[in-house]
Amino acid sequence: MLRRGSELVKGDREVLLDLDYVGEAPTTDSYGSLQNGCFIPPRYFSATAAADDVDNDNPIHLNWNTKINEPVPQPGNYFRDGRTKIDFVLVWEVRSRRKRRGKGKSEVPTEEEEVVPIEEKSRSERRKAQLAQWREKFVQNLESAGLLMEKEETASEKRTIHFLKLSAPWDVMVGCAEELCLRAPLQAQPHLDLNTSAQVLSRLCIPNVMRESVPNRPLDYYTCAFRKSKMSRFLGCDDHENYFTNTQRHRVVYEILSRTVYGKKKRAEVGVDRLINEGAYTAAFPLHEGHFELPRDEISPDKLNQRQVLYHYWARWCKWYKYQPLDHIREYFGEKIALYFAWLGFYTAWLLPAAVVGTLVFVSGVMSMGTNTPAQEICTSGASYLMCPLCNTCKAWNMSEICTMAKLGYLFDHPGTVLFSVFMSFWAVTFLEYWKRKVSTLAHHWDCMDFHEEEERPRPEFAAMAPTMEENPVTGIKEPYFPEKTRLSRMFTGSMVIIMMLSVVMIFLVTVVMCRGIISVMMFHTGSPVLRTEAGTIANISSSIVNLGLILLMGRVYTALAEQLTKWEMHRTQTQYDNAFIFKVFIFQFVNFYSSPFYVAFFKGRFVGYPTNYGTLFGMRNEDCGPGGCLIELAEQLFIIMVGKQLINNIQEFIIPKIKAWRQKRTLAKVLGSKKSRKRQRWEEDYQLVECEGLFEEYLEMVLQFGFITIFVAAFPLAPLFALLNNWVEIRLDSHKFVCEYRRPVAERAQNIGVWFNILEALSHLSVIANAFLIAFTSEFLPRLLYQYKFDNDLNGYVNFSLSYAPLNYTKYSMCRYKAYRDNNGNYTLFYWELLAVRLGFIIAFEHMVFFVLRAIDWIVPDVPESLELKMKRERYLAKQALAENQEALLVSGKRRATAASASAGASSPVVNTHMPGTVT
Repeated sequence: MLRRGSELVKGDREVLLDLDYVGEAPTTDSYGSLQNGCFIPPRYFSATAAADDVDNDNPIHLNWNTKINEPVPQPGNYFRDGRTKIDFVLVWEVRSRRKRRGKGKSEVPTEEEEVVPIEEKSRSERRKAQLAQWREKFVQNLESAGLLMEKEETASEKRTIHFLKLSAPWDVMVGCAEELCLRAPLQAQPHLDLNTSAQVLSRLCIPNVMRESVPNRPLDYYTCAFRKSKMSRFLGCDDHENYFTNTQRHRVVYEILSRTVYGKKKRAEVGVDRLINEGAYTAAFPLHEGHFELPRDEISPDKLNQRQVLYHYWARWCKWYKYQPLDHIREYFGEKIALYFAWLGFYTAWLLPAAVVGTLVFVSGVMSMGTNTPAQEICTSGASYLMCPLCNTCKAWNMSEICTMAKLGYLFDHPGTVLFSVFMSFWAVTFLEYWKRKVSTLAHHWDCMDFHEEEERPRPEFAAMAPTMEENPVTGIKEPYFPEKTRLSRMFTGSMVIIMMLSVVMIFLVTVVMCRGIISVMMFHTGSPVLRTEAGTIANISSSIVNLGLILLMGRVYTALAEQLTKWEMHRTQTQYDNAFIFKVFIFQFVNFYSSPFYVAFFKGRFVGYPTNYGTLFGMRNEDCGPGGCLIELAEQLFIIMVGKQLINNIQEFIIPKIKAWRQKRTLAKVLGSKKSRKRQRWEEDYQLVECEGLFEEYLEMVLQFGFITIFVAAFPLAPLFALLNNWVEIRLDSHKFVCEYRRPVAERAQNIGVWFNILEALSHLSVIANAFLIAFTSEFLPRLLYQYKFDNDLNGYVNFSLSYAPLNYTKYSMCRYKAYRDNNGNYTLFYWELLAVRLGFIIAFEHMVFFVLRAIDWIVPDVPESLELKMKRERYLAKQALAENQEALLVSGKRRATAASASAGASSPVVNTHMPGTVT
């Protein structure tokens, strides 16, 4: 039965003031939109609206569908009518207030008992009332915008979870589609094979085991910008149910949610994101397309939903060698996420030749180890070369003791590694050039070629904290404003904090260096021949492990600090915020991860000095390279830091989402109940999933890996192989997270991978310079080459030539040797200066050659393939054809106006038509 309006409003007003009210359990026919024949519960309405209704004493007429007339729901994400699609879900929680009263106590509280709780809870009650009022106005404005809505509740003794299901009807979709410039299909076209490897294997008539037929592949169309007035020209315009894809519907509804006002517009109280930050809603997300598990009964692959297709053909571990279904990923998650997986797959595919070449270089080093003349001389030298002590308290030692390390050092420092570093320099720049071609093809294929981010709204945090309001010069609307001078001062202060944190990293680096020196001295003083011989290796490995722990710890600390600094800087838009945050974190992580390898590669052993004139740091002698040279130590560090980081990250990516999901399910289990007690709805299942954390951490991990395999590849030829193995695992972990463990993110459009491409380009250019210096100053390649040119082509006597005698005034071990090109007085020899000239010449020649080839590749290889240009011309032609009727009408109207003007003026001369042919309105 219906209550009188005054009674209804009175009850609703009490419920509003008592926000912990639970009331009776909701029935399935009590919630929904007015358009859908149901109603929004009275608890939505504010106290002000309720008071107005009380004063006017107007009856409230309500309609709802009874269970008798309710249609049978269709399988899928629909309202209870079985026809209206669910495009978005808003969720908020209300804690229930149920007091247990003791026996014999009066249920009517005294005045003192009433005053204390009211004073204690007045602030929280006002806050809850404010949030409820915001929700009420927000929902009213959503309804005014044309959205359909239906409400569900799941209650327990302690709290109630409210789900508001939203749907965009056809008229709203059509209006927003034109406003957002969505693409409309003009003509179907055959699917293009975008995999270059598939094309090559097909031409060579080689079976392609990586290809797999994935069902329900989205159709490919020639498209143009959507026009409501040209609906009849677009394919499928009569099918209102399926004309717009689910991701397009999500994007339209999210756009409406983002610009809907819930409070005072002058305070920028706009958008669902800020409501979530304020606590009015706990979540807002589109729904997954059903369960990802395959049904127990065998069904046709064409009947699988999109989520099941992605899980079965992409996210499972057994699909590691198959092509990624990029069209399906884009159809389900949007272009931004699809471009990440496209880039990751493209990068992984390009790692394959680099891994093969690097492995061959390493194997060739193993096979040619026996032909290394300097290592043979060291092993057969016996007591011929008495080496000076490595520390002030150490004893002299024979060079033959490092025979094993001299042989192993050849694996990472032979002519093959030099050629491989040249190869990787070309590989890096070529990879980026061909990625530009790939991404342009994908952008056109996914209708993002002409996509430009529209004028962004202010971030919710910016809108909430901005001190003033000023007019936007683009839109003319008053928006929150933060003074640019204050922002620049804050950015300057933030840069000082960054410099301070980088100084902390350098302090840790010095600490690790000193720790390594202490461990080496301890190993020498043990007296064990084995420990004394391997002292440098043991110290390097142990210090690298400690360094890895410090790197991961400092990375966590600084990421949190960078996030707070970026928020404090008050960037207006999300893009500006993301770019500033990415820049801060990458700069720090670059120094954090690469400082130790840079030290070993370019500084260790450069400032040792010579007997009687050793360089010191804090009273300790400066480090010298180990017995096998600095490259083997660099290879050890790269292996521990790079591979160790990858293992730890993969374990975290595998375990942490599962822990978060378990905690979320455990928290909501008491409210939602168990699966055995009742069948959960799709919105309840998705609410238990983990919120999508974005792509920042994924991109950062891959970009740091790209730096490892390009900057220091001369010292570690196996780096691309380990990166390839890691990326195969990474694709499976990321795909499983997005399909199975994350809530479905809102589909976002993107044209490329954004600022990350600029970082990759900077790293590729830096790798050319780093490899040139690594070969010139760290490797023994050029000294051996110059010795072969001047003295002996077989390197006979090279070891003796590269060792100098201690100065005459060094009395402790008068005839000991040390590695340098100096005379008996400690001065550099002529060979040193000749070698320095050769090194500098090599750096200049190497850099100029690589950068010249880079520019040649950039000029020869166009960013847009010729076949794609042809498609774009075809698409523009079809778009003009679709608007041809509009052009004809414009020309006819122009002629009529010209004729009328001529008749009225009485002129006999022809009238010039001011409308240019081909003009489109």
